[in-house]
Amino acid sequence: MTVKVRFFAGFREALGTDCLEIEEPFSPATVAGLRQHLISNHAGFAQLMALGGRVRAAVNHDMAEDDTPVATADEVAFFPPVTGG
Repeated sequence: MTVKVRFFAGFREALGTDCLEIEEPFSPATVAGLRQHLISNHAGFAQLMALGGRVRAAVNHDMAEDDTPVATADEVAFFPPVTGG
């Protein structure tokens, strides 16, 4: 399974990259499964997730929930929590 993972805003800055190619399988094959895979295999992503807040995701440019399926050749984007005032 190859999935392109894109990072935006503060995630991109903190990780020093705007995308990763994930080639190893993850289970379940959902947004939540990919998030857990990234937490387990990429320390920078794990540190960002530990900060808390609602991280949004999109699969193939459509906003997605944790149970949204992720398949080979999909593009998954993660957006950091938004603050405002």
